[in-house]
Amino acid sequence: MTFLAINWSIVGIKAAQFVLSFSILVILHEFGHFLPAKWFKCRVEKFYLFFNPWFSLAKKKIGETEWGLGWIPFGGYVKISGMIDESMDKEQMKLPPKEYEFRAKKPWQRLIIMLGGVTVNVLLAIIIFIGITWVWGDEHIKPTEAKYGLAVDSLGKSVGLKDGDIILKIDTNTVKDEANITKHIILSEAKNITVLRNGKDTVLQLPENLIRQLNKQKGIGFVELRFPCIVDTIDKKFPAYTAGLRKNDKIIAINNVPTEYYHLVTQEIKKYKNEVVQVKIIRNNIDTLTIPIKTTEEGRIGFSPIANYTQLGFHIDTVEYSFIQSISKGTGRCFITLQNYLTGIKQIFSGKANPNESLGSVISIGSVFPGVWDWQSFWTLTAIFSIILAFMNVLPIPALDGGHALFTIIEIITGKKPSDKFMEYAQTVGMILLLGLMAYALGLDVFRLFTK
Repeated sequence: MTFLAINWSIVGIKAAQFVLSFSILVILHEFGHFLPAKWFKCRVEKFYLFFNPWFSLAKKKIGETEWGLGWIPFGGYVKISGMIDESMDKEQMKLPPKEYEFRAKKPWQRLIIMLGGVTVNVLLAIIIFIGITWVWGDEHIKPTEAKYGLAVDSLGKSVGLKDGDIILKIDTNTVKDEANITKHIILSEAKNITVLRNGKDTVLQLPENLIRQLNKQKGIGFVELRFPCIVDTIDKKFPAYTAGLRKNDKIIAINNVPTEYYHLVTQEIKKYKNEVVQVKIIRNNIDTLTIPIKTTEEGRIGFSPIANYTQLGFHIDTVEYSFIQSISKGTGRCFITLQNYLTGIKQIFSGKANPNESLGSVISIGSVFPGVWDWQSFWTLTAIFSIILAFMNVLPIPALDGGHALFTIIEIITGKKPSDKFMEYAQTVGMILLLGLMAYALGLDVFRLFTK
């Protein structure tokens, strides 16, 4: 991989979406702690978006609280007086508790404060999913509408699939959306699929190791809707532009090899790295031209196809919901998302996913966002990350909200409060574990960047 080959404008769009989404989640999560802390008359010393060791990018004190912007975009925090947190303010804890301190409040009040962030993240996810459902509804491409069939990669072909197949069933479940086949195969850990081929139904048994292989390649390429290769955008830095390829050109052959569909174009061009290929096109639906284009070292010429299914002539089945219907449907989508996330975790522990392939840092998270600004995708991903953030924070690990909540619940049950010294040790161990995990995830992402 060379950094010159990176499309930095796309990276910038992805990064902007990630920062905005992450900022929304962190700010609202921290407000989930801030508001109940104020209700119970705790002093909140700091409220920060992002972490600020040594210095802050911006800060302003309003009343008793310092509001600020840190420089390490890994989260945020509120510092509540008298609480063992990431600030590790041990000097304050040596003094007798004051009435405005967290440690002076009743256990049930402390529990509400600690679970406030998680509660807000769950509610936020539900609200966003309701909004998405109400505004955009549901869109599906039925198997009968997949007019070009599916494009299948080498893994798909190894299980018996062929280009042009249409998948009708996953196990006994009828496929409702031909554009999201792989996700459903992974999440249901499917044992077989029923395909339509040459007018006949064929049942294919799926191997046991397929889910692990699909997770390894993140479900990309296994089966995708097949469509003609019509040029949409052309990167002016790449050979395609200087050679004369233009928007709406339809590529039909590479070096006289027919390439009726986009996946065939990319497959054929990759065979010729740093070489001149003869690209046959149809322009204006009339003229047939052949353009010589030199490929890059990665086997690319620098264009993106029209991938909008409506523009390509697919019929999209749209289901619209009233606001009342969206409440039930959107809430259900929230908890289905959580269930899917738990399935992914289960697959890691069962060996159907490799943690080294699944784990990622902010780099991996940011790369999930699309390369164009799409509000539906943005809010969908924000809702997904919100429910994941809630789940991760409620885990009973010291330094997380769930760890503090666990100790408080034990205190409520036993009537015995853990000592401040114990809480300091627990917080330290938790912080070491979390920082170690974050460093490991970041290392994996950096390794992937340099080994692509």
